[in-house]
Amino acid sequence: MRAFVSIAIALLMLVLPASPSFAASESGSHGWARKTLTLSKGPGAQYDLTGGQIAEDSPIKVLRCQRLWCLVDGPGGRGWADLAAISFGKDSSWPNFDRDRVYKDLANGSMCFYEGTNYTGRSFCASTGQVFADLALWGWDNKISSIRVEGTSAAICRDRGFQSYCERITESQPSLHQYLRKNLSSIRVY
Repeated sequence: MRAFVSIAIALLMLVLPASPSFAASESGSHGWARKTLTLSKGPGAQYDLTGGQIAEDSPIKVLRCQRLWCLVDGPGGRGWADLAAISFGKDSSWPNFDRDRVYKDLANGSMCFYEGTNYTGRSFCASTGQVFADLALWGWDNKISSIRVEGTSAAICRDRGFQSYCERITESQPSLHQYLRKNLSSIRVY
């Protein structure tokens, strides 16, 4: 009887992740459709269309991205859309992080990152020039709640590789904005 129960549980675990009721995810990055999104079944123009569309300026949830395409969910359906047609900001007019913008040179400073708000809990510090393209490799993915700045600035982003919603931090933040608190995956200290 035990062997039967073990086999049944193993088979159930294989089937559940593929089940449509488990496919809809509550997680993902908040975003906006910069133009009407025509949804496809895969990440590329070679895939069939799903038949769904998401109207321009509609709020969406970005579930994951692959190079130039993102899997999105929003009013009008769920499917893959062109990354260039997606904005990851606070509202539909918020720009993507501007890597070319010139900021005041704040070299030779440091920045400390904390798990808790108000600079509490486990922490680590980084200095000018340090880059963390994937905080998961350091055990810090989606764990930072506050940042103490000492004479430097940083680009902080929701997704690894400086993708998705990003902000430039130039002063201490005792509690990060809701879009970033416990949602950081990449950091570049300037």
